[in-house]
Amino acid sequence: MGRRKKKSNSIVYLISVILICILSAVGIDFAEIFKEKETINVVSPENLNNITIKTGNKITKEFISENDENLKVYFFDVGQADSILIVNENQTMLIDAGNNEDGNLLVQNLHELQIEKINYLIGTHPHEDHIGGLDDIINNFEIEHIYMPKVQTNTKTFEDVLDAVAKKQLKIETPKIGDSFKIGEASCKVLSVTEEKTNLNLSSIVIQMNFEDLSYLFTGDAEEEIENKLEVGKINILKVGHHGSDTSSSKKFLNKIAPELAIISVGKDNTYGHPSKTTLDNLQSIGSTIYRTDEVGNIMIEQTK
Repeated sequence: MGRRKKKSNSIVYLISVILICILSAVGIDFAEIFKEKETINVVSPENLNNITIKTGNKITKEFISENDENLKVYFFDVGQADSILIVNENQTMLIDAGNNEDGNLLVQNLHELQIEKINYLIGTHPHEDHIGGLDDIINNFEIEHIYMPKVQTNTKTFEDVLDAVAKKQLKIETPKIGDSFKIGEASCKVLSVTEEKTNLNLSSIVIQMNFEDLSYLFTGDAEEEIENKLEVGKINILKVGHHGSDTSSSKKFLNKIAPELAIISVGKDNTYGHPSKTTLDNLQSIGSTIYRTDEVGNIMIEQTK
């Protein structure tokens, strides 16, 4: 019985080898057949009719929209860090660039999205998880404006950014509260920026963006102390502050801005315990739909004009 089974297995193996050789000879790529396909999930929120959300583990051409008039906001999955790309009418803004090791990934993501120029490059504050890949972005793309708070550190990460800026003969600008600029037809306004050195999170550049009838708020790592000072009303889409830490997203603040969508950029199984249960409870209590990069990967929000 054992010999008969062994002989049968040998025949099956031999037939399989012959079939593979024949199919390979006619040009069939087995690596392509068995390669895991990237799944792109698409959702249209019921409470925001002109919004489409795509999520996926890898930025691919499926994340590209052919309609230049639409607003595209990409929240890149850079683990326990932040990086957000805004595109409209062929103009771009990149808010933060992840950790040092995320630089090459972000360069690849931008190339995949056919980005060649960054009109506004924002380093919200000089923590490594926000400016780590800025030097890679500066070295690989045409940069028009660089915005950072007037706070410096003596870290190698910060020095790498300064070196890249000097190499390209660029300059760092520090915006003032109330300054405004446009990304295509999207209007942006600086709501907060400080020179706080003892807690760099408080120096975060906070930007409100309006496009058509919807508003977005990009908060960096701004904490409750800053939230209480922001002159802001209703917000539809919120980049949750400080990776969902309970130092941000106070119940009072969230009740005030009442976002329908809340995006949390956070690393899977991070040691900080982000996002905190308090933050998640606060968001759920006002009915916000939460998207987390540790759960869904990259997030693209497209708003039709």
